[in-house]
Amino acid sequence: MANRIMLNETSYFGKGAIQEIANEVKNRGCKKVMLCTDPDLLKFKVATKVTDVLDKAGIAYAVYDGIKANPTIENVQEGVAFCKKEEADVIVAVGGGSAIDTSKAIAVIMTNPEFADVRSLEGTAPTKNKCLPIIAVSTTSGTAAEVTINYVITDVEKRRKFVCVDPHDIPVVSIIDPDMVMSMPKGLCAATGMDALTHAIEGYITKGAWELTDMLHIKAIAMIAKNLRASVAGDPEAREQMAIAQYIAGMGFSNVGLGIVHSMAHPLSAMYDTPHGVACATILPYVLEYNASVTGERYKDIAVAMGVEGVEKMTQEEYRKAAVDAVRQLGIDVGIPQKVSEVGVKEEDIDFLADSAMADACTPGNPKDPTKEDIVALYRSMM
Repeated sequence: MANRIMLNETSYFGKGAIQEIANEVKNRGCKKVMLCTDPDLLKFKVATKVTDVLDKAGIAYAVYDGIKANPTIENVQEGVAFCKKEEADVIVAVGGGSAIDTSKAIAVIMTNPEFADVRSLEGTAPTKNKCLPIIAVSTTSGTAAEVTINYVITDVEKRRKFVCVDPHDIPVVSIIDPDMVMSMPKGLCAATGMDALTHAIEGYITKGAWELTDMLHIKAIAMIAKNLRASVAGDPEAREQMAIAQYIAGMGFSNVGLGIVHSMAHPLSAMYDTPHGVACATILPYVLEYNASVTGERYKDIAVAMGVEGVEKMTQEEYRKAAVDAVRQLGIDVGIPQKVSEVGVKEEDIDFLADSAMADACTPGNPKDPTKEDIVALYRSMM
């Protein structure tokens, strides 16, 4: 079987990288920008850094600020209508996973209108055309949506999230400008940072992992372990390092998949509107314990990357426990809930949550094949 790697056409890193947006829009012959963001990023003058660039360059744009956390089918359809009305030919997505995921769905439907119901995009939809060009500007350090071929939409009616995997949706340009992440609140910084760690760890132990993605994931784990605590505390250098680390993790997991941490986290966001990063971070240590027996020596590498000392002298059981403990301690240190009951999970919902997790697109990539009973037991162990 051939291993495939797909990345952005172009990515820019470093302070002032957003200035490149104007050149990219003009050089691609685009006439009008649809700027997708959320009201808070406008209110707190984050998204306006991008509109300032567009204003200075004399580029026409229209702002769609209807982005919500855990974006819904309705959000996407509203965005498609807005894009058509404004006759935009390029989307600039400013935000975290919600803004970029919504933009991906809008952009795909704009060039593949037969998928306008949105639900038909679930899984690996057979879209034929590359999406409307997207320039993705990340304002969080976690989802790596700017470099992945994945996006997630919430179906409110069915109380579930669904994952879409489509090579046609990847942004043509990714902007990783540390100035855009400096205003993140501590809680968001912690949640998105732990989401990035989840991506890196799940990507490292997934069934699809191979040498090239291993290199990316181990590097990302080490950078996150070293910088997340300081990033949450507001250290500018640590925030810049986290912005790069989450992108590196995205380069990897986008191409090999994830596992049941994400499968179990998605229904929490759909049911209780739990922030995705918080859900992943709460679940991660429990699933690491569940997967340990099928991972060979991979937890040794994870323990070393997490900064655990004396790993070479440990038995397999010891270094597996050390890896899990290091991940759990990092979550505690940055204020992540340790029980799913703390984020609203109710005992009576567990059966439905388990069904949703089993049906999730991330489940087949888990290194250990779970049964529904396994998922139910895991949720209960987290209560």
